[in-house]
Amino acid sequence: MTRAATVATPKTASVKSAPARRGRPPKDKPGGETRALILDAAEDLFSKHGFYGVTIREVAREAGVDTALIHYYFGAKRGLFDAVFIRRAEVWNNERVEAINRYAAEAGEAMTLEGVLEAFLRPPFEWSLKGGPGWKHYAALVAQTNANPTFGGETMARYFDPAIHRLIEAVRLVLPGARDVDLYWAWHNLSGALTLTLGETGRIDRLSGGQCRSGDLETACDYMVRFAAAGFRAVCSH
Repeated sequence: MTRAATVATPKTASVKSAPARRGRPPKDKPGGETRALILDAAEDLFSKHGFYGVTIREVAREAGVDTALIHYYFGAKRGLFDAVFIRRAEVWNNERVEAINRYAAEAGEAMTLEGVLEAFLRPPFEWSLKGGPGWKHYAALVAQTNANPTFGGETMARYFDPAIHRLIEAVRLVLPGARDVDLYWAWHNLSGALTLTLGETGRIDRLSGGQCRSGDLETACDYMVRFAAAGFRAVCSH
């Protein structure tokens, strides 16, 4: 499939600095390396065991640091989880919005639903393909969080809603008669398919007898653009 929007080659995500805490700062490795190690370890563990299945002590053991250091940087476990979540969410969603804006500027009145969806969907697939194991851990974490009834909705809304609103705004331009309620239900169904696919659970591998591979994210994204475009049209046609 010809890409409607060009997505930049993934670059290393920046780590947002934590609020200052009382007491003498611990001696860190150059460039905030210790903080990044903690975030990487927590991301890996949260992606495999969920928020409730991980303790601060386990994160400290995985990162090779003292638990006091984690409390110093992040406070309680929820603060650590939020730091893990926002670190890559900003990268994903900034690139999504930029890709939609770029496509809209280039295509003008020739915008298509497939082009808008390609611009929105391609960045997270590209990061999972080329960004290294941390991005695969993050994709699995997003899939878990999106399905978490306790705090998943609030967390996803906080970090992902601005990019989703930009997508829906662009879809309105190519489906001008669509009702808001239909657009939001269409997104809801796409959201579940997207996070499940990025989670690379291996379910489709077993179900298809190996004909499809959950790790084939390039193909998965191509199928999802077509599937989502057809779904939006069907849902918004009445």
